[in-house]
Amino acid sequence: MYRFLPLFASLSMLALFSACLMVSSFFWVGVIVMAALSGIGLYDLLQTRHTLWRNFPIAARIRWAAEELRPFFRAYIVESDTEGRPFNHEERTMVYRRAKNVSSVEPFGSQLDIERPPYEWLSHSIAARHPTSTDPRVKVGAPGTAKPYSASVLNISAMSFGSLGSHAIEALNRGAAKGGFYHDTGEGGVSKHHRAGGGDLVWELGSGYFGCRAKDGSFDPARFADVAASDQIKMIEIKLSQGAKPGHGGVLPGNKVTAEIAEARGIPVGETCYSPAAHTAFSTPKGLMDFIAQLRELSGGKPVGIKLCVGNRWEVLALCKAMLETRIMPDFIVVDGAEGGTGAAPAEFMDHIGAPLRQGLVLVRNALVGCDLKQHIRIAASGKQISAFSMAASMALGADWINTARGFMFSLGCIQSLNCHNNTCPTGIATTDGGRQRGLVIPDKAERVYNFHRNTIRALMEVIGAAGVEHPGELTPRHIMHRVTEDIAKPGHRAYKLLEPNALISGAKDTHLAREWAMAQSGSFAPLRID
Repeated sequence: MYRFLPLFASLSMLALFSACLMVSSFFWVGVIVMAALSGIGLYDLLQTRHTLWRNFPIAARIRWAAEELRPFFRAYIVESDTEGRPFNHEERTMVYRRAKNVSSVEPFGSQLDIERPPYEWLSHSIAARHPTSTDPRVKVGAPGTAKPYSASVLNISAMSFGSLGSHAIEALNRGAAKGGFYHDTGEGGVSKHHRAGGGDLVWELGSGYFGCRAKDGSFDPARFADVAASDQIKMIEIKLSQGAKPGHGGVLPGNKVTAEIAEARGIPVGETCYSPAAHTAFSTPKGLMDFIAQLRELSGGKPVGIKLCVGNRWEVLALCKAMLETRIMPDFIVVDGAEGGTGAAPAEFMDHIGAPLRQGLVLVRNALVGCDLKQHIRIAASGKQISAFSMAASMALGADWINTARGFMFSLGCIQSLNCHNNTCPTGIATTDGGRQRGLVIPDKAERVYNFHRNTIRALMEVIGAAGVEHPGELTPRHIMHRVTEDIAKPGHRAYKLLEPNALISGAKDTHLAREWAMAQSGSFAPLRID
């Protein structure tokens, strides 16, 4: 019977306070409180959906409250500065400080365990320098690109209008305009909020072809050409897969398709919309190259690239074979790591599908370098990149620039409350709720977006200066040391088995990718059978 003590106690106290009302009206507060508790207890006792509530009226609610408060207590009281996930307190604080334009230095010494793998460090130079540039750029444009683009080395990664609210999208774009870096639209189309700030845009084209979608869900060339003609759109990015949920399609329920979202995506208001797991405009590596050429022509010669989370290694090599055979190639490849973020995804996809950024980046770098294509194709790295060192390490291993989504969300004020999928984001960022968005003041947050970018680039230039170089593009794999065991550390080119130029063309059988190279074919994503 102890299980029902809270209910009995609340009923008893209700009776006591009710009797005391004859003595003093002050006891009405107790009556209200005990009546509420008694009502909850009786409801728990009689309902049939929750076993714990039924067996432990009122008391079981403590567990429910603890579950709700667990993320808060863990993040602010229990965790150390370096324990949090996906981003720890130290990382979030660094972004907040840079966004607010205050000092982000730390006292006393590193809190990382530098004696255990996979710790990495940058090899500094005795001839360290102070680079003169404060805005390093990267020219994007493969042979035949009529309108090459000069990109910043740090840009806003893909986030669609709908997953983020209108205030957040506009603040990001205004910050990008002030800082001279680009803003990826995400696959939800180019909304009026993306255009509001006048910042450079990269239009991401997913399998749903939002913004250039025919009635049957296929690609509409005429609609694409119309949207791509905008001077604000600088590049086109074909999304093959996304780090947090590679190989996973999507469904946008009709009740979420508002007039604004319908306008951006080119779909009917209130109608459920499906995004297939794979594209319908092409089905082979050669077909993808033809699609790239088509988009380049329809856009008037703007750079066209692809974005993918690496899965089957032979498929990446098949793309390279298709490039070699057709002589058509993307202007850039964005490598998205499996540690990348998303508004919502099945746990299995977030945790166990797709290659992490470092492994994906190394494979794409090896594929392009081994086929002697890297000189024409730029690589961007996306996935949990917010510090100057993480940027420098990725660039030393092959990336030409970095994209980050959650870094810029933190600059907007994201507190990692993990409510992105509930439309209840407390900071008004990952929500379309007008009342919650009211707290996000666009001019103020746009300034923080600009500050985060500027201060992070400044930190990056200090880091590469310590390595003795003037531009991040001068970093080499030998600048990065990777701890393999507690006693052994190797330079990046050895730790990651980096290929020499033309290695796959001149002698693939002598490389660690020999088997996958033999399996790859330009006419299909399926592998060839080999003995």
